[in-house]
Order: sequence, then structure tokens, then C-alpha cells
Amino acid sequence: MGRDSEGHVSKERVTFTFDGSPVQAQRGQTVAGALLAGGIVAWGVTRSGGRPRGLFCGIGACFDCLVDVNEDRAVRACLVPVNSGDRVETSTSAEPDDALSQPSGRPEGGQKA
Repeated sequence: MGRDSEGHVSKERVTFTFDGSPVQAQRGQTVAGALLAGGIVAWGVTRSGGRPRGLFCGIGACFDCLVDVNEDRAVRACLVPVNSGDRVETSTSAEPDDALSQPSGRPEGGQKA
């Protein structure tokens, strides 16, 4: 999470959209953290059975929390910091295009370039 010069968690808020609805988040929160804080616990369904899925491991080891962020498809919501104006959508991709690569336009760690 974003911290100020004294190490305190940032109280600055950002607004993004999730499936077209506005969501508020603390600057520096991951997409998953922001969705959970906003009361959204599932943002996809399993391929078999259509059961709700959202955050599972929270550390990027699995692929349960996939979302589309702006032009990036099937990124792990637990790794990508949310930015003001981001457009987050339920991912319709079955799996990441390349499970080992970082989302386009964001260097390792998910920060915008």
C-alpha cells in the first residue's frame, strides 16, 4: 500500500471502475485489495460449475483472481496496484496469455511506467 514520507499508509483515495461501476480505493492498494475493501468478494467464475471465484492465495502464486485492467487481459488482481481511472473488468479469458509475463505497459511489480 502507498505510504507517505513518514511511513504512514496513504489516506489518498483513487477512483476506478469495476464492470462499469465506480469503486473507491486507497492509493497503492492492489486491485484485489480494493475490490475486497469495497465488498466485492468474487469477480469471476470457475470454468467447470460456474462457481464464484475471487482472491485465493493473495501472493500471485495462483491464477484465481484474474481480471482485465484497461488493455491488459487476465492479470492477477492481487499483484497489480489500482490507479485512478483504471477500468477493471471481469476477465473472460480462461487463463493468462502468458502466465509468466507481466501485464503490458507495467514493469515488474505492476507500477505504471
